[in-house]
Amino acid sequence: MTNELNKLTDGELLTRYTEGEEAAFREIVNRYKNGLYAFLRMFLNRRELVEDVFQETFLQLFSSRESFDTNRPLRPWLFTIAANKAKDALRKWQRKNAIPIGTMTDSEDLSFDDMLNSVTSDSTMPYEQLQKDETAVRVRRIIADMPENLREILVFAYFNRFSYKQMAEILSIPIGTVKSRLHTAVSRFAKEWKASIGSKET
Repeated sequence: MTNELNKLTDGELLTRYTEGEEAAFREIVNRYKNGLYAFLRMFLNRRELVEDVFQETFLQLFSSRESFDTNRPLRPWLFTIAANKAKDALRKWQRKNAIPIGTMTDSEDLSFDDMLNSVTSDSTMPYEQLQKDETAVRVRRIIADMPENLREILVFAYFNRFSYKQMAEILSIPIGTVKSRLHTAVSRFAKEWKASIGSKET
């Protein structure tokens, strides 16, 4: 059964799931759990929030089976749910704790090497250096310190490789806004990266 489900498209799995086949839902979870968890780790940078939002995202997927549109791609829709829940969770956490997100560093290594390894090449960003643990920590801190709208567009584009059109749909903004926001995010990251290199050398 599992091998058979592996060969199905997302739409076919959703159809089977809406007809009551729970194994189809488990296949969807297995198909997307790693990418979704990696996205939430980078976006939230707080382990307890990641765990909660991860569970809430798939819980909503489970409970929304009657409203599935099997003709639309699942991945952008799933990440839309995750992004909205992540933003809500982050705002609640910040109101409760009043601590800048950039200071949120777990004692445990969050280890997002898998994510970094899948990053697309871009000459404006120092991806060839991201293999080092120290570099990975600095990258995470820079991204965590960015405004929410720039942080999410950067994570969507470079760590999840969504297209401009997909990001526009997920964030409910025009494609032109996606492009300009991503340009701003990349420029800011590059500036902060250069500053972090300079401070390290002095």
